[in-house]
Amino acid sequence: MSASLLRRGLELLEEPGLRRRRGGPKAAGAARRRKRAAEPGRNKATVKGRVVKSAIEEYHKKKAVNHLRANLQYMLKGRFVANKAVTEQVLAQNRGRKSKDQPPKKAAKKKPEGTVFTEEDFRKFEREYFGRP
Repeated sequence: MSASLLRRGLELLEEPGLRRRRGGPKAAGAARRRKRAAEPGRNKATVKGRVVKSAIEEYHKKKAVNHLRANLQYMLKGRFVANKAVTEQVLAQNRGRKSKDQPPKKAAKKKPEGTVFTEEDFRKFEREYFGRP
């Protein structure tokens, strides 16, 4: 891993706005080198026309944002009261699509199966089929 990649990785872990102090006898020479390298066209390590991006800025751009609170405030502050079905749909979308996030489905109760024939029908059938009174 190169030193610049390591520095960028550590830059992500630093608190924002915190700068390290450089010191020592070589600090003046290093400061001059940094100043000279900051001039346009001095960075020879990159492809022509390419801009070096800050790792922190890229991280903040791609960080996920939760809009639930702002959306609920918008819905509650307005004079128009949203339909309950629409509100439930918004909450369901925020809950997630994983099976563990879904509310349990209610099982339909089965009715006990009963016979359509009565005892009288059985006796009548027995008389007709077997010939007994």
